[in-house]
Amino acid sequence: MKPLKKIIGRYMNLVTLILITVLTIIIVSFQVADAHRQAYKDAVTTLQQIEQVLEQNTAELAEISAAYQQTCLYNAEAIAYMIQDNPTVLDSVDELRRIAVLMEVDEIHIFDKTGLLYAGTHPEYFGYTFDSGEQMMFFKPMLTDPSLKLVQDITPNVAEAKLMQYSALWSPDRNFIVQVGMEPVNILKVTQKNELSYIFSLFRVNPEADYYAIDPASGEIVGSTDLDYVHKNIDSIGLRLDDIASHPKGFHAFVNGQDAFCVFRFIDSNYVGRILTNRVLYDWIILNTLILLLCLVMIAVVLMRAVTGYMNRYVVHDIYRINRKLHAIAAGDLDEDIDVQSSTEFSQLSSDINRMKKSLLDSSRKMSYVLSKTDMYIGVYEYDGHMPQIRFTEYVPRLLGLPPDKSKQLDFELLRESLSRLRSHPCAGDSNIFELDGRYIRVEEISENSSVFGVLIDVTEDTLKRLRIERERDYDLLTGLYNRRGLENFLDSCFCKPETLRESAFVMIDADNLKVINDTYGHECGDAYLRQLASLLADFAPGHSTAARLGGDEFVLFLYQYQTRAALSDAVSALAELQNNSRACLRDGLYVPLVFSFGCCLTADRTDYHALLKEADEKMYTNKKSRKSGMPLG
Repeated sequence: MKPLKKIIGRYMNLVTLILITVLTIIIVSFQVADAHRQAYKDAVTTLQQIEQVLEQNTAELAEISAAYQQTCLYNAEAIAYMIQDNPTVLDSVDELRRIAVLMEVDEIHIFDKTGLLYAGTHPEYFGYTFDSGEQMMFFKPMLTDPSLKLVQDITPNVAEAKLMQYSALWSPDRNFIVQVGMEPVNILKVTQKNELSYIFSLFRVNPEADYYAIDPASGEIVGSTDLDYVHKNIDSIGLRLDDIASHPKGFHAFVNGQDAFCVFRFIDSNYVGRILTNRVLYDWIILNTLILLLCLVMIAVVLMRAVTGYMNRYVVHDIYRINRKLHAIAAGDLDEDIDVQSSTEFSQLSSDINRMKKSLLDSSRKMSYVLSKTDMYIGVYEYDGHMPQIRFTEYVPRLLGLPPDKSKQLDFELLRESLSRLRSHPCAGDSNIFELDGRYIRVEEISENSSVFGVLIDVTEDTLKRLRIERERDYDLLTGLYNRRGLENFLDSCFCKPETLRESAFVMIDADNLKVINDTYGHECGDAYLRQLASLLADFAPGHSTAARLGGDEFVLFLYQYQTRAALSDAVSALAELQNNSRACLRDGLYVPLVFSFGCCLTADRTDYHALLKEADEKMYTNKKSRKSGMPLG
């Protein structure tokens, strides 16, 4: 029995080797001659175009520079007249800046007769003189010759080293000097266009071609498509001036670590050249592409006919057989066995699939057995979106609350419906625990592609214990309201996003007459009195309040999320109406007035609720003192 890899590989290698050998000989015979001719032609055409662009850009730069200098001088002259007509503008930086915007200039500087800068659009430069740096000294001759009108070449300014073009002239009355600064945006753009590296980027139609401009005297690279090489010597990239000068038709050199074909011309006092690596030169030419395409078609036709016959005979038929078996197993028929013996690989594959299927069945039985021996109710399920059947252990239906008659009919739809019903009742404090018919079930799922593995665990006892501990920790046992700890946890969560509180206030409340009731009727009635007050506060302003007992007869009412300050004030007024107009039932037939003192403090965008509570407490004591010391019982 021959391995499948050898059956197909040996035949394909033999046919491919013969065809590629013949085609390679044909392609190489045409490649070299045509590659050199085409590369030289493209290089000469591109270099001629670069030369034309350099000439055009040089002429354009000279024209724009002259026009820009004249514009600077005209602007300075116009501004001088404007300032002379209205000298008060010299006292206002804003007025000068408006003039600068109107005249479309960037800076205006005014110098006195001594050359001191005392006014302008940039106060930070005040105090500069014509001696403040080399750039400023250019205009110093104007101090001795008022007839001068100077326009400076583009140069970095003194303060910021920013490229500017400055012009300056005396005002018509010879009282001050106006200096105008303009950013030479258009000139810089044209200058950039005349840089060789920039021009090279425009002509780099073939991204594999590199362009270099070389100083013929020093061998320095003055321009390149790769800016990292600018200002380096050509020796660093593998070129020599002798080769460039003596081979006008092109030459081969080892450039930047690669064999390349180089063509150079003398343009504008520099050698300018185009370099194309041999890899590009010999790989992508029209004739080579056509021949290669023809060869590939020939190879494809021969290989398709040869390989298809062998694939159909030794591979395709048996793959279909295995796929049919696997489809039956995936559909749930785990009694199906695979037995394909046409090759060593298929025989091994059949054996491995059968062992894997047996291991899966054994694992499922072992898992069910182990889970049945534990004290916890644990259910495990697994399914694939492409399979109609679900694998699950016996406790899964019970934990999902399914009746016995549906336990045997658990399918994909019923499982998802049951899980959705379970997840609709989440347990506070844990996103993976859900409540179902008084029990708490933890749900854990692992999804990978369309396959899902899930575990259901009955955690009722632990969850009830946790909830009971949390309630005893955060709630007052007598009144059922928040205790001090619970209130602080609630306020921490609120004040971490104070913008959600809108209009809010703290109300500190103290139950009046509690000592009288305890002394008169006993502490049980006193507790009832406190529970009645707690009930009143808990029912006050539903959805807009939270109440807490801090201890003894002290309570806090937090009012929040009112749309307007007026609505909040109405709520406080409503609480004041209840202050002396409520009754408490201490026991059957025994009613007493339910009275209390309170103090209110608006939050007003403050976030330190401890300070707010203290302020409300102080106001409550003020209210308590202003009330009578006791209220009549009965």
